[in-house]
Amino acid sequence: MTKKLVIEGMTCAHCVKHVEDALHELAGVVSAKANLEEKNAVVELNQEIADNTFREAIEEVGYEVIDIQAV
Repeated sequence: MTKKLVIEGMTCAHCVKHVEDALHELAGVVSAKANLEEKNAVVELNQEIADNTFREAIEEVGYEVIDIQAV
């Protein structure tokens, strides 16, 4: 299962690292790759994770999730 998160507030490589680290801490995340130019993160999952869990993890490190899509 793959989800794409549209994230607002990333401005540099350090921001990308923060987002990826926050996503990797969630149980069920196999991989997470943030893209600064596209302002998103693609997350591979091995179990269902509630959208709200993604929002909380990203907001906790200082960014905002605008949209979450199943890919």
